[in-house]
Amino acid sequence: MIENDTICAIATANGIGSIAIIRLSGDRAVEIANRLTKRDSLTPRYATLSNIYNTQDELIDESIVIYFKAPHSFTAEDVVEIQCHGGFIVAQSILKAALDLGARIAQAGEFSKRAFFNGRIDLSEAEAIAQLIEAKSEDAAKILAAQMKGSLKNYIEKIRDEIIHILAYSEVTIDYAEEDLPQNIVTQIEEKLGELKQSLQSTLLASKAREGLMQGFRVAIVGKPNVGKSSLLNALLNYNRAIVSDIAGTTRDTIEEQVKIGTHLIRIVDTAGIRQADDEIEKIGIERSLEAIENADIVIALFDASREFDEEDAQILSLIEQHAEQKKIFYIKNKIDLEQRFKSDIAFDLMLNSKESVDSLVHMLKEYMDTTNVSDEIMLISQRQIQAVEETLKNIEEAYYPLQDQELEIFSFHLNEAVKEMASITRPFENDEMLDKMFGSFCLGK
Repeated sequence: MIENDTICAIATANGIGSIAIIRLSGDRAVEIANRLTKRDSLTPRYATLSNIYNTQDELIDESIVIYFKAPHSFTAEDVVEIQCHGGFIVAQSILKAALDLGARIAQAGEFSKRAFFNGRIDLSEAEAIAQLIEAKSEDAAKILAAQMKGSLKNYIEKIRDEIIHILAYSEVTIDYAEEDLPQNIVTQIEEKLGELKQSLQSTLLASKAREGLMQGFRVAIVGKPNVGKSSLLNALLNYNRAIVSDIAGTTRDTIEEQVKIGTHLIRIVDTAGIRQADDEIEKIGIERSLEAIENADIVIALFDASREFDEEDAQILSLIEQHAEQKKIFYIKNKIDLEQRFKSDIAFDLMLNSKESVDSLVHMLKEYMDTTNVSDEIMLISQRQIQAVEETLKNIEEAYYPLQDQELEIFSFHLNEAVKEMASITRPFENDEMLDKMFGSFCLGK
């Protein structure tokens, strides 16, 4: 459970900016704010221009002070926000003054944790808030905004209620053990379980397929040495990030950079050329290249049009084809301005000269990433939520067999477990350790 003391934190990012926000929440928030401003009272939901003083009555800043009276605040407690001039010193000085007057520093995610315990938000909404701050695309932000308004919560509650409705048939029959469930009821329950299973599987598959949308797509550029991977990276970034050389093996480690394509913030990984190598450092770079492929959402397989197809190209093909079902792979023929010597059965998605223009590749990447959000299906946004749905599906699957054998106690056990798993997505019964871990991953002041 939460403590009743008053917490405070700087809610804006550290650094120089036009404003910074110090947030207080708790029973003494208004009292501390009144002492900081030397005012007798604050009018709820009014922006009040006021001087801010420290405990030595020294002027710190002239700021805007807003009071949100409980329960009409984010935490459902008394909350005061002080909007001061941004910078390294002013906000820290106001924070120190609040601490001197009896507040304490908020732990990471403690404001959201209080909002959860006070019934203002559930866990799905809390996770949406945390991820919205770090959203990697406009589409992701739209999904998370909808979840902040309860779209996932409503879906989970609907599934949970339907499982409970099925469970009621079983529980009633257990109370009258001499009677079996009529066959038509068993058939209806099986059909309903099938519908629930299909809905959850669809949500699970859609969520995993669109994981890059939420976390930011990871794009790995792979190929043998000297096919133009570093030149392609530099062209996508619009500056010379990677060293470009005709010497094979120049790139000996993975290079990662972020770039925005359309509405998506993606992380591009330029990998070391994959080949048989004797150099120990180059071997380590190649191993990291293989890891980059494993972790990527999109793989750009690059081939040199000016060189003949060889064993190293064949090795690249064999390697990436192992991941063809799990990842999107674009086959690109590079250096098309040179004499064409590359001959193979590869169905290339694009042919380009990375030293002149990569606009066609940028367009292709944007088009693919945009299609990941064509569905209006509900989306799970964390591994915790995905695991809960997977466990729910497992229990639904395991409930079929005891239902057929009229072993209703076992059937009810699995459905009760399914209900608990679904409830854990929004409001678990009791798991303080899990809650501490989850809210601890939030940023300070949130």
